[in-house]
Amino acid sequence: MRLFVALDIPEEVRTAIGVLIESLRLVCRAARWVRIEGAHVTLKFIGHFPTDKTDEIRSALATVPFPAAIRMHFRGLGFFPNDHRPRVLWAGIEAGTGLSALAAAIEAVLEPLGIAREQRAFSPHLTLARFESTKELNPLRGAIAAAAPLEFGSTNTTEFHLYQSVLKRSGAEYTRLATFRSARINAAQRFMQ
Repeated sequence: MRLFVALDIPEEVRTAIGVLIESLRLVCRAARWVRIEGAHVTLKFIGHFPTDKTDEIRSALATVPFPAAIRMHFRGLGFFPNDHRPRVLWAGIEAGTGLSALAAAIEAVLEPLGIAREQRAFSPHLTLARFESTKELNPLRGAIAAAAPLEFGSTNTTEFHLYQSVLKRSGAEYTRLATFRSARINAAQRFMQ
């Protein structure tokens, strides 16, 4: 199974980014644009993992300390690895230290299962497009500048998810395998029962 750990994004953020993607797609048809309905904030890409070992991942993720809601603001666009030779167009995410702490905790609990730590620093973002060439990038840069300011919305998140990704000709298909909630949310749910 091909697995990853991610946060979902709210529908209003998805809609705002979707409108922008549709306008940018018109000036840069050479890019491979994501299907916005599948957009998510990746906390950890696990990769291929034996199906019979998935319960080990679920158990490890259930131990991740997640004490409270994490506030995220979705704004701005940028390129990875840089503006001169871009491979990816991304929408930015501003969040406090809680988001990077959550990603680090996920890395820590998965490493004993043989899942290597990410070597790059955690950089929260939403991937919008991938580029094979620099064709049509100048019109894209102009359209991005004209669209500013780029504010897509905010959310408080209280849960993260384990997903399976199946690569298909029409694009990746995601299936949620498990959800892990903030300790405060779990305590409140137990109190109300």
